[in-house]
Amino acid sequence: MTKSFSTIALFVGFAAMSQAQTAPAAQAPAPAPAPAIASAPAGNVVLPTKVAIIAIQQAILATKEGLAAGAAVNAKYEPKKTEFEKRKAGIDALQEQLKKGSATMSEEAKDKIARDIDAKTKSLQRDTQDTSTDYEEEMGKVYQEMGNKMLEIIQQYSYQNGYAVVLDVSNQQTPVIWAAPSANIITDIVRLYDQAHPGLPPVKPAAPAKPVVPSTIKK
Repeated sequence: MTKSFSTIALFVGFAAMSQAQTAPAAQAPAPAPAPAIASAPAGNVVLPTKVAIIAIQQAILATKEGLAAGAAVNAKYEPKKTEFEKRKAGIDALQEQLKKGSATMSEEAKDKIARDIDAKTKSLQRDTQDTSTDYEEEMGKVYQEMGNKMLEIIQQYSYQNGYAVVLDVSNQQTPVIWAAPSANIITDIVRLYDQAHPGLPPVKPAAPAKPVVPSTIKK
């Protein structure tokens, strides 16, 4: 399972059709052998025919385990988000300074501010892209680990409820144009996943220890 899920189809295995078998010829007392009698064909096997859809990524993040994992990753990258917002505000301030002082500033001063804006913008774009890649990789690990467990839940659910195909519609490029609301099994799958993998609530950071104040020594 990659960082962004592509559309997949989970095909539920079908039961093999029973074949009619021919019974051996029965021996008759007459000299001529009696004709062979074929055994009755086995009953027809009913194959699943229903089709379901589910957005795997949305389902993963809707589970208790997924909520905790997503919150942990977001908390890790929150300081970076704050840093980038401050850097963007600094670039905006330089642009405003250049705009207001364009009529009074010297060409040398304007060129310096323009170079600063360009350098800071490129640096911010590079760092933002690197951080975004790291974030997606960490979330990809969450999707991979939990996705494998969710696929087991989906397979078992499909067998029990007569689904032949389950389509993942997480990707915006999915070929599914329309599906009835009753075909969406996300609610059932999230509920079953939480039952099978309750997970643990996010661990709250411990409160910082109070500084030790030395007692006053009376002389």
